[in-house]
Amino acid sequence: MNTQNNSRPLTTQEKATRINLAKKFYGTFAEIGAGQEVARWFFVVGGASGALAKTISAYDMAVSDAIYGKDKRYVSQARLRKMLDYEFDLMVERLGSGRGDKSSFFAFADTVAARSYQGNNECHGWMGLKFQAEPKGAPSEIVLHVNMLDKENLQQQEALGIIGVNLAYGAFYLNAEPEKLIASLLDGLSTERIEVDMIKFTGPCFKGVDNRLMSLQLVAQKLTGAALIGANGEVLQPSEVLWKKKILIERGSFRPLTKVNLDMLDCSRVQFQAEEGGGEGEIVELMEITMSNLLSSGKIDHTDFLARADTINSVGRMVLISDYARYYKLAAYLRRYTGRSIRIALGIPTLKEVFNVKYYEDLGGGILESFGRLFKNDIKLYVYPFMEGAPGKVVTAENVKVPDQLKHLYIYLRDNGCIVPIGNFRKESLGILSRNVLARICAGDACWEAMVPAEVAKCIKARRFFGYKP
Repeated sequence: MNTQNNSRPLTTQEKATRINLAKKFYGTFAEIGAGQEVARWFFVVGGASGALAKTISAYDMAVSDAIYGKDKRYVSQARLRKMLDYEFDLMVERLGSGRGDKSSFFAFADTVAARSYQGNNECHGWMGLKFQAEPKGAPSEIVLHVNMLDKENLQQQEALGIIGVNLAYGAFYLNAEPEKLIASLLDGLSTERIEVDMIKFTGPCFKGVDNRLMSLQLVAQKLTGAALIGANGEVLQPSEVLWKKKILIERGSFRPLTKVNLDMLDCSRVQFQAEEGGGEGEIVELMEITMSNLLSSGKIDHTDFLARADTINSVGRMVLISDYARYYKLAAYLRRYTGRSIRIALGIPTLKEVFNVKYYEDLGGGILESFGRLFKNDIKLYVYPFMEGAPGKVVTAENVKVPDQLKHLYIYLRDNGCIVPIGNFRKESLGILSRNVLARICAGDACWEAMVPAEVAKCIKARRFFGYKP
């Protein structure tokens, strides 16, 4: 975050004042849905004529459509991008010849659904800035999605104004250090008030920025509990993908992704469809990597993370980065977006960890409280078998051993369909473990290629992931 005298973050007033008095950045604020909350700061601190060419709030849909064109949804990324492009192009067209040599033009926009009078709507919004770092320079852009968590409309407007100023200041003064820019977004705020669950940087200022790493930063710096990367490597806003969908999720290290990982997901999908009905596109499939897994060596290795993400993408799957080590917290996160069925695919070793009471000592109700939260509202664990000990000894959800004191609890959950064995699995793949595959890659033992999907092997060899050497 940006500091003054290296001792404290700049206040919102100080950031707005610095932008006004610099008289370098000159532009438009276009805000829909929660008032002129960002622009207001630049008027309040004084000297707004140094930075503001225009402010606009097109609240009436007909007025908004006349300016920016029609959209299916008004609080959407598509709407925000139309606003940014229209207002930035208008600035350059109208003022380029007069002050283009000395001013770096910008357009700030947000489209927001704040707390309604009835108080029962989803409170979220899209916010972005399109700007020139230098006069006459090609524009760069930052787009982000926020969830507003305050209970009152006025508080939400206040939080929106603060994060908007933080975004503008970060774009102008911290664009060379995007990780610091991300950290500064919550200056003067807290994660109890606002969540940033998607951010995307584009343009010449961010030429070397990998937006997947920026999504990782959102979770690592705790601006959100989870971030989503699409099957093509694009960063996504979770609700646009998960809203009212059936969800199938598999957690793993995927270091690298193996045939077992893929078979677990494929078998789970077939079982899910047989159980629930529905065709293609009904079920959203996610492969989840937790922060605790990424931090297992003490710090995040960006190259290692990108290798995992790329190999998952190579088989056409999405990546969810989450800070939810406990499954009931993951379930609660997914429930924010859908009321439909959720299935979590996991292996026998992970199932045993789920039944380890030491992980629930801080809960008042211990493991019972954890399972009560996890298994409500049609959530089930699909359990994939495991080859244990001697070849041919297969452990399944039906013969796995759990601690004696939890035996009856396990039987209850299994008999009531909360824990379901996965059928139709490939027995020949059961002995494959990611850590063994990784060791063979590092040792130059070519037999690892038979343990991973062909697309993954091709990706690892082409990009020399996980220590691979030709």
